[in-house]
Amino acid sequence: MPRTVKRAKEPARKVPRRRRPEPEPSIGWTYLTNHTHAIITLLREPDIRVRELALEVGITERAILRILGELESEGVVIKTREGRRNHYEVNLDLPLRHPLEAHCTLRDLVRGLA
Repeated sequence: MPRTVKRAKEPARKVPRRRRPEPEPSIGWTYLTNHTHAIITLLREPDIRVRELALEVGITERAILRILGELESEGVVIKTREGRRNHYEVNLDLPLRHPLEAHCTLRDLVRGLA
């Protein structure tokens, strides 16, 4: 009777993840906050997944979820469910929060960046 040889399972193929550009090692800070980075990314990709948004901004998923919650509670971001995905809309007509910039809107801030 012939002997059957068991084949090893092939590893599942992974979907390649989008890689954010690696920051230069000498850069320790940026002019914009993670909140601003999240807003700019949501303007560019309103259907982005939380994992991808976190990678793009360069922070953890937990941190991006906190930021999204803060932006939603202030009315900056409106999240709607579309099937199994979320769609994000950014309200650009809100004034900036700090007294030094309160005369400008979010639209003024992100003009040219998004």
